[in-house]
Amino acid sequence: MFIIGINVFGTLGYAEEEFWSSCLKLAATVIFMIIALVLVLGGGPEGSRYDHYTGAHLWYDPGAFKNGFKGFCAIFVTAAFSFSGTELVGLAAAEAHNPVKSLPGAIKQVFWRITLFYILGLFFVGLLVPHDDPGLIGAADQAYADANTSPFVLVGKYANLKGFDSFMNVIILVSVVSIGVSAVYGGSRTLTALAQQGYAPKFFAYIDRSGRPLYSVLFILAFGPLAYVNLDADGPTVFNWLLALSGLAALFTWGSICLAHIRFRTAWARQGHSLDEIPFKAIGGVYGSWLGLILNVIVLVANVCHTPSRAILLFLLTVVATQLYIAISPIGSDLNTAEGFFMAYLALPVVILFWIGGFIWKRTGWLTIDQIDLDSGRRELPWDEINEYRASLAQMPAWKRILHIVFV
Repeated sequence: MFIIGINVFGTLGYAEEEFWSSCLKLAATVIFMIIALVLVLGGGPEGSRYDHYTGAHLWYDPGAFKNGFKGFCAIFVTAAFSFSGTELVGLAAAEAHNPVKSLPGAIKQVFWRITLFYILGLFFVGLLVPHDDPGLIGAADQAYADANTSPFVLVGKYANLKGFDSFMNVIILVSVVSIGVSAVYGGSRTLTALAQQGYAPKFFAYIDRSGRPLYSVLFILAFGPLAYVNLDADGPTVFNWLLALSGLAALFTWGSICLAHIRFRTAWARQGHSLDEIPFKAIGGVYGSWLGLILNVIVLVANVCHTPSRAILLFLLTVVATQLYIAISPIGSDLNTAEGFFMAYLALPVVILFWIGGFIWKRTGWLTIDQIDLDSGRRELPWDEINEYRASLAQMPAWKRILHIVFV
């Protein structure tokens, strides 16, 4: 009901919920990292697991990389699932009152949130909880519905910090609700955009007077009761299938975003536009998007590709090949079962099926650079304000400009 109530208020409700939940999660993450640092250095309560210096002991015993390279490949899709959703800032920008002012800071905050809080937080978890801990999810047949299997909760439990495990459970609950709100927001806006472009039934393109894509929101909310499937004994199995579908799909989404930016900038230059006409330019520009692809395929794309179409093809083939390796030969077995294979590889046929369906529906194939329409639906921007802002930025001292470029 909370998720439904938030989406009743449209973008304003989503923005307010994200602001306050992000503040709470940010504060909790900072508190956790400070406590984790103290525990790693041996400052835990007397008699707890962390009452002596441990440092990187768990990286050596039982080890940092369980099952070696195969273990690394096996967790690839799960990690992508965990990081998915950070791209929603682009959807929110489409409905922002003044995206020129609000978008740059929001995008840069996403980068720092991932770098400082996701990665650093997981770094401390790896120092405090071993991968073979019996309390973790997947160990000793733990149920996925058991909130106490979170390593963030286990740290408080093993440190004998009374109430800290419950506090982290509250933060996890807030995070789950926030993810649900973001999923409804992002899914409904994507469905509406597909309808506007002719790739979905037209009634999903309906937007009420308050700017809410009402039918799309209701359609996405209708899938909410699927969460109750987890109450069944086979809930973890259903979760695994959903994870297989969404995790690998996130990688295709990020690859598509990078490719879309590369092709947009190429078309922008080809059609006679200059970079001064773009109110906000991402740090790194096109090279940053290429880097996004290259990081997914190590250095393969950089060495063999010279066109975006070849790059995305190799990106997809590499991700597909990595997941195929695990789908055929999972951890602990030479060959997988048919069920295990399709569970690990479900997203690929679904992506291909949707692409074929879209082609049959629209009878429109791959657009060339010259066919890309850059003008339909563009906003009229307040260029006087933008130019005035750029002039004030140019007059700042060099150190202040650098801070502004990186953080604001």
